[in-house]
Amino acid sequence: MTKLQTINGNDTSGICFGCMQFGGTADKTASHEMFDLCRARQVNFFDTAHTYTSGASERMLGEFVEHERDQIIVATKAGYTGGSSSENILTQFDESRSRLKMDVVDILYLHRWDPQTALEETFDALAKLQQSGLIRYIGVSNFAAWQVMKAQAVAARFDVKIDVIQPMYSLVKRQAEVELFPMAMSEKIAVASYSPLGAGLLTGKYSAEATGRLSTDQRYAARYGQSWMQRTADALTDLAAEIDVDPATLAVAWAANHPAVTAPIISARNATQLNASLAAQNVLMTPQLYTRIEALSLRPAPATDRLEEATP
Repeated sequence: MTKLQTINGNDTSGICFGCMQFGGTADKTASHEMFDLCRARQVNFFDTAHTYTSGASERMLGEFVEHERDQIIVATKAGYTGGSSSENILTQFDESRSRLKMDVVDILYLHRWDPQTALEETFDALAKLQQSGLIRYIGVSNFAAWQVMKAQAVAARFDVKIDVIQPMYSLVKRQAEVELFPMAMSEKIAVASYSPLGAGLLTGKYSAEATGRLSTDQRYAARYGQSWMQRTADALTDLAAEIDVDPATLAVAWAANHPAVTAPIISARNATQLNASLAAQNVLMTPQLYTRIEALSLRPAPATDRLEEATP
């Protein structure tokens, strides 16, 4: 895997904490408790975005990291709304930097692909930010592999490169294994993958008829609504019970164990909920256990197989 480093030169932790809930489902007290718990467990990688909780996420994270800034890598994202024009990126980044109260932000991601804006305009803006010392790494989130490589070719014209990608990845969303992960390993691009718990599906709570995003948000219900996904979650819960480990712990540990993954991004609403994901740091993921977990889900066909299938 490719690693990133904090300002003081330490490698980032093998788990990243996503601050999407700060100022939303987690109030300031709960958010601070989760931050402190992460730091106590040696997590030094934190992720937020311009669009999260109307800016509250960035403001809280900026306050929490203030006294140990050089020991932590902070990532934020621009362009989820308004596109990836130079003006929008620079405007949103200035707002993010103000909220975070930081002169320098470690990672700035493009939050998603923008087909309406020329990549030359986008990477000219990102290059200027990096070359002026305002950002340390450039990232892209939710890009397909072809989009990453197209953007990488344009970035090279400005003497910069994409350092890190942020794809979805879990036991029930394994599409990244087909092209994104091989690409990242080949090109030495770091991977901070998100949603290792499948929006809570892999915690096992929906088997007990609990409520959550899958029962209240149509987008998540559609994303994780296939019957085989619930069967995978049930099987993971059974395996977790067999070895006396929380299923959420196993799900995060499995995602973290892929050789392309620099750090899976975990999140929670409170410290109690967070503990299960952080416990993944202590799981001994033997090849045998990894294989047993992997066998619980549908594995996507390798890209070479897809090409052969498409050959007339």
